[in-house]
Amino acid sequence: MTSHAARQILHDVFGYAAFRGEQQAIVEHIVAGGDALVLMPTGGGKSLCYQIPALLRSGAGIVVSPLIALMQDQVDALRQLGVKAAFLNSSISADAAREVQSRLLRGELDLLYVAPERLLMPGFLALLEQVQSNSGLALFAIDEAHCVSQWGHDFRPEYRALTILHERFPAVPRIALTATADTPTRGEIVERLALEQARQFVSSFDRTNIRYRVTQKSNARQQLQAFLEAEHANDAGIVYCLSRKKVEETAAWLKEHGWDALPYHAGLDAVTRTTNQSRFLREEGVVMVATVAFGMGIDKPNVRFVAHLDLPKSMEGYYQETGRAGRDGLPANAWLAYGLGDVVSMRQMIDGGDAPEERKRLERQKLDALLGYCESTACRHQTVLRYFGEEHPGNCGACDNCLEPVDTWDATQAAQMALSCVYRTGQRFGAGHLTDVLVGKATERVEKFNHHTLSTFGIGKELSAAQWSSVYRQLVAGGLLEADSEAYGGLKLAETARPVLRGEQEVWLRRDADPVKRKAIRAERLSKSREPFAGANENPLWLALKAKRMEFAREQGVPPYVIFHDSTLLEILNRRPGSLAELGEISGVGQAKLAKYGEVFLKVVGAEKTTSEGGF
Repeated sequence: MTSHAARQILHDVFGYAAFRGEQQAIVEHIVAGGDALVLMPTGGGKSLCYQIPALLRSGAGIVVSPLIALMQDQVDALRQLGVKAAFLNSSISADAAREVQSRLLRGELDLLYVAPERLLMPGFLALLEQVQSNSGLALFAIDEAHCVSQWGHDFRPEYRALTILHERFPAVPRIALTATADTPTRGEIVERLALEQARQFVSSFDRTNIRYRVTQKSNARQQLQAFLEAEHANDAGIVYCLSRKKVEETAAWLKEHGWDALPYHAGLDAVTRTTNQSRFLREEGVVMVATVAFGMGIDKPNVRFVAHLDLPKSMEGYYQETGRAGRDGLPANAWLAYGLGDVVSMRQMIDGGDAPEERKRLERQKLDALLGYCESTACRHQTVLRYFGEEHPGNCGACDNCLEPVDTWDATQAAQMALSCVYRTGQRFGAGHLTDVLVGKATERVEKFNHHTLSTFGIGKELSAAQWSSVYRQLVAGGLLEADSEAYGGLKLAETARPVLRGEQEVWLRRDADPVKRKAIRAERLSKSREPFAGANENPLWLALKAKRMEFAREQGVPPYVIFHDSTLLEILNRRPGSLAELGEISGVGQAKLAKYGEVFLKVVGAEKTTSEGGF
């Protein structure tokens, strides 16, 4: 009976024909009163795993979320579906909060989203006890559960107090959800939230629709501009930078070059941050340039690219940040430009920080894993999944290494030269200076330190300066060289360099792709990369559908995707429904939306039918 009722709600309320992956098993487990830990990638449909049980079980579902900015959009989206939803956080007035609490007490809500700080207040917990006695509590959903981990990138100390939910409401099922948790973090979630008896549902971490690409940094802004012009001329996306200053400079530079770019970081005043985030969510084609302060919980499904101009801090951070692209399941790009300077600066940040040595050691390990990913010649999807303890057959056909296979070369002799040069110059100079010495370039700085008299001066003329830069980058990434935190940009030998210098260990490095060849391969791939959207931006029906969606969104003050996702509009474009029944069979069109928007969108399709032919 539960299965049939769940599928009915899935179809009638949310507009989907079938569950994906383990969604149905999770829903049935929660409806039956069981606790669950759900690990599912961004865009995998985590929300349905608690929204449907909340509608099937008696009482209100309480959703704990650290994301104040996201609550409004989630509630708006649910209300579009006819679900009675509300939220409680610091963004609403005291009167509005009292009204929400009154509705909760009267049993008028299906779902209530609440910030952890609010939930843990004694008065609110007492209110929940009243609700439990009256109309009942359907479940507790703990979203972004990785926030409980003190070693994670989104640690929230309030999350550790959420065990009180089980202590005070032992009969109410709990579901903890996250899209980002390696094995240690998973164990910490179980321990800190007392979920030892909970059933674990672990979906594949693979985001098959995301095309991963890592490029060696030369002129990062121009490389970014070339990437955007070639592949994302009218798309929404996020560009991540490490510093606030770089965020503002990059946003201003993009704006000067014709992009609708906005900055976002914690140093901006609250009004500016809120305004910029609202524009990104509610308008088309906005590029947000941001630090990691922006993004967790950003629910915009049609983010077509995430670009990194600086190296993230860990594989978890990289996976979560890139996961904000393509939540609608349509093709998206994850583009990263990185160079030796990134490696040096990240290592110096870790070494120079105030964290205890145990934390620094863990951060170095996480950075090393990310560097291994950047320099890997294997399938990117395979490398990401292995980090999270999952196997992948390889050759995904959706990353640079699979689409543009990389050569490797025996760099043992070159590595010995590079390491010897570091040693003979005193282990305090950067890669640029070392390269000048190796290629025999007698610069003013080289002569100042008498490095033109060293035995290593000019011994590396067979390689170009760019090739030596690649060698040094990979030796640092491989742990043979370390950034000296006391000499900015300086490199010193690691203990692991000894066997290489003694000739006891071979060194194989990746050969950076030839730019001309890479450009030709990329042009060929680009012709296939946006097939679902091919020609859509010039199609009158596609433009008319998007315009009508935006009209409704502006009238109601909600983001366009709350009305319909791009994937839904694309299916309307392809199938050209001629009746409400046909429109109702399209994914994402539930009964409430069919009643509210059906006739209008059918008119849009009908008006264009005589002038548009064929689908996409």
